[in-house]
Amino acid sequence: MTLATEGAEDSKRRSSVWVIFLIFTRLGLTSFGGPIAHLGYFREEFIARRRWMSEAEYADMVALAQFLPGPASSQVGFAIGVLRGGFLGGLAAWAGFTLPSVFLLIAFAYGTAGFDSPLAASVLHGLKIVAVAVVAQAVWGMTRSLCPDRERATIAVLAVLIIAFVGGSLGQISAIVLGGLIGLLIANRLPDATSATSAASSHTHLAMPLSRGAGAALLLTAIALLGALPLLHHLNIGGQEIALFDAFYRAGALVFGGGHVVLPLLQDSVVDAGWVTPDAFMAGYGATQAVPGPLFTFAAYLGFVSGPEPHGWSGAAIALAAVFLPGLLLMMGALPYWDTLRRFKSARAAMAGINAAVVGVLGAALYDPVWTSAILNLKDFTLAVIAFVLLMAWKAPAWMVVVGTALGAVVFAQIP
Repeated sequence: MTLATEGAEDSKRRSSVWVIFLIFTRLGLTSFGGPIAHLGYFREEFIARRRWMSEAEYADMVALAQFLPGPASSQVGFAIGVLRGGFLGGLAAWAGFTLPSVFLLIAFAYGTAGFDSPLAASVLHGLKIVAVAVVAQAVWGMTRSLCPDRERATIAVLAVLIIAFVGGSLGQISAIVLGGLIGLLIANRLPDATSATSAASSHTHLAMPLSRGAGAALLLTAIALLGALPLLHHLNIGGQEIALFDAFYRAGALVFGGGHVVLPLLQDSVVDAGWVTPDAFMAGYGATQAVPGPLFTFAAYLGFVSGPEPHGWSGAAIALAAVFLPGLLLMMGALPYWDTLRRFKSARAAMAGINAAVVGVLGAALYDPVWTSAILNLKDFTLAVIAFVLLMAWKAPAWMVVVGTALGAVVFAQIP
């Protein structure tokens, strides 16, 4: 291939930042269904329709996003934006996909601030009930895919036990670390554990505009912030702004297995700290299921409604940037090393153990705070079961189930 041909091919792989932003904004307005559905929308848009990349390249991006902590669909979208428009293209992709749901959730926060009627209370309780069905669906699906054998099912149970007896962030982190260590120890007993990882063709190469040195710098930055932010908070440097950024950065850095797993980490950070009330937390989580785009935008809602300053728009901006930053730094930092990393069975085994532990973490969250805050009587349980069946058996869109459950809660509140 001549230099002229290479330049022509490279120009075909470039798009303007504005075009990238518009495409991802449309996806951010229409992509319901959670991260797995988002990845399906991306494949249809960028492989089948626009042919921006090959199936193998896309499989590599998805495999790496599943391997790393963070919001998988947002990480893949950011990487696609970088591939097509450089770093600014990546930011345009992230902003377009993220901001629509951010604005919708902040509008919801504005509405709930003035809700003090019995009708509004019923609607908010219905949103808490639908969260039970959504998290139960996530636990069920993740158990089938991430704990298909007795070894990984046992890891999940051990994770629940750790959280039951240790609790808090320490229990969650300990469960995830233990899952990775057990995965390494039993690597030879696991069928090649991360099928999504091994499914990416070993003959493909992602030609991202990033050197290994730059990748290493990004990875070190992500790790350094994880240690530096708690230290700054402990030394009372930066005040509540640093405390807020630290809480959401830590949650974003430790989420494996999809957006629903951020729930227990954020609950521990903002509810236990007294920044957000339990009712506001669960109502916002329920509302998040009704909007398109990434589940991580729940952070913007929490930052907006948090008690101490900064809150409002500035709190939303801090929380949103903090929860997404580690995943995006890790994605960009790991891309130059992915071709090598995916060949190590030990890395795949550790990831399998971590994913199994994540199922246990989310299972514990299904009980507390999701179930304990929402299911107060038999009528609540009935609504939760109906919502779960609609999601699982009828495959109803999540937003329809959210609206239906909220209306059901209003109706049930009128029945003695």
